[in-house]
Amino acid sequence: MYAVHPGTVSPELAQFLDLGGYAWKPVADPAEVTADAPPEGWTGAIIRLDSGTSDGTDAAWAVAQALRESAGTAVLLLVRGNALDELTMRDELFDDFCLDPFHPRELEARLTHLAAGSGDGSTEIITYGPLRINLDTYEAVVDEHPLDLTYMEYELLRFLASQPGRVFTREALLNQVWGYEYYGGARTVDVHIRRLRAKLGEENADLIQTVRSVGYRLGTYRWR
Repeated sequence: MYAVHPGTVSPELAQFLDLGGYAWKPVADPAEVTADAPPEGWTGAIIRLDSGTSDGTDAAWAVAQALRESAGTAVLLLVRGNALDELTMRDELFDDFCLDPFHPRELEARLTHLAAGSGDGSTEIITYGPLRINLDTYEAVVDEHPLDLTYMEYELLRFLASQPGRVFTREALLNQVWGYEYYGGARTVDVHIRRLRAKLGEENADLIQTVRSVGYRLGTYRWR
């Protein structure tokens, strides 16, 4: 579960977290860092810095410091306005930052790296048949041959492989992979699927299956 300073929760961020399936809880002050901590500890923290509200900035730094001292939580800052100047000499209180307003794809990538860096050092790999995807290094191989993928090709393949057998409509893939702010049409998905199949090679192209009049899935689903 992510700790999120209340002043950070814009409608855009709340929508991003909810659509992305992130569990999160607002943390208003240092006391709540300990009192409201989930049993498994905080996964990370998202805190906005806005140069236009000095009181809010001070409160945000106080929460960041409490998360660091009591839980060793990884902190991502959303930085707005001239608040970049606030980062000077405070490197110990955050791990990464993202400019706000943010792009959903950039924020998701930074949260992924944040979670990987705060783990136990083990490598997380998705495996399906001849396909292996390394979530830490953003690399994919099929039959031990590396795939030369663009960022969005990798994200689409990773998303499908994380839920093998499940069918996704084109609209669902646009929402989950490209982000809710993406206004491209369904043809974008078709083009990327075609490119992925070509890169998987003739022997493995059928890893990604078309479900007629519905969408796509990776692998097959077997009734039990």
